[in-house]
Amino acid sequence: VQLQASGGGLVQAGGSLRLSCATSGFTFDDYAIGWFRQAPGKERDFVAAISWSGGSTYYAGSVKGRFTISKDNAKNTVYLQMDSLRPEDTAVYYCSADPQYYSGDAFRPVYWGQGTQVTVSS
Repeated sequence: VQLQASGGGLVQAGGSLRLSCATSGFTFDDYAIGWFRQAPGKERDFVAAISWSGGSTYYAGSVKGRFTISKDNAKNTVYLQMDSLRPEDTAVYYCSADPQYYSGDAFRPVYWGQGTQVTVSS
């Protein structure tokens, strides 16, 4: 099982980045995919999730309206479009998979990928 996150980098406040999570080794259509982030010295926090069908998405309050999660079943890839970035969005971003998630805030990962660093300068 692999979840490969990419697309991080350094961006100025107000800018945009798109993260990608390329997956392999499991049946992509059977799993919801979620993004988490961890800032230095802080716990890993939930950011966004998309159901296996793509029909349901859920966002943390801190990113709602600025971030958009989507999926491409043909590429087994999930994206996180991040707009209007703020310095407080600086963190390592991780993607993860949950076979039982349907909707809401009940995302419980069983697989994790490595992280990608996002740094937002003021």
